[in-house]
Amino acid sequence: MNFGARLKQIRTDKNLTQPQLAELIGIEQSYLSKLENDKSQPSAEMFGNIIKALGMAPESFLAELDPATQAALGHIPEVSQFREGIKARRVHHARRYIFGAAAAAALGFALMLAANDGIFFPKYQYKYVSKGVILAGEGENIFEQYRMIQGMRMAARSISPEEMSRLTAEFESNRVRHLTVESWRDRGSVYFENAEGGRRMFELVDKRYVQSDYNRLLQYLGALLAFCGPLALVVEWRLRVAAQHITRNPHP
Repeated sequence: MNFGARLKQIRTDKNLTQPQLAELIGIEQSYLSKLENDKSQPSAEMFGNIIKALGMAPESFLAELDPATQAALGHIPEVSQFREGIKARRVHHARRYIFGAAAAAALGFALMLAANDGIFFPKYQYKYVSKGVILAGEGENIFEQYRMIQGMRMAARSISPEEMSRLTAEFESNRVRHLTVESWRDRGSVYFENAEGGRRMFELVDKRYVQSDYNRLLQYLGALLAFCGPLALVVEWRLRVAAQHITRNPHP
């Protein structure tokens, strides 16, 4: 909207005739007619008188003017300040979108990395096996070495082969009690837990990759943020350019 159309619009909204508004401003009706028909532009002093007569803030009057009209009135301080304010708001708005898009993209990549590394939800399942309870005073490898110990005793002729077989069979029958534990937490290659009469030694026997639904969800969410952040920035920029074009060229 140009200056004259805006001035006439406000005068009409306030139910003022040209003579009435001219008297309020302190100008001739003929000059007011020229202003409304864009045959003359107001000076800075005249603009102040018009705004005062209309009883409104300069920003309210200028908000409906098109950019070309605002530029033509750049000699008026209120108009210059208004245009600078618009530029500052646009810059602030653009920066906010840029920072928001960058933050969304960064968060998206962080979520994808977290899902890939299993930071929040584990991606490996560990399988540990214990052969039995190790009694106090026994070595950690008692279940592997028991047969060898009895073999050495037999070689030293402290026990007979039959006794060695009997002792070994009794040991394996009474002491060997396999216990399997599956865990999402990596406890190392070996860990110990207290048990009745002694303790158990658990050894890692298998480690397998498991695609967690939660990690899959994090990957999808991260990819969506990483893609939509920059996309929103581009869409906002295109809409802003289109809006500026429409404002500058209101008629096709």
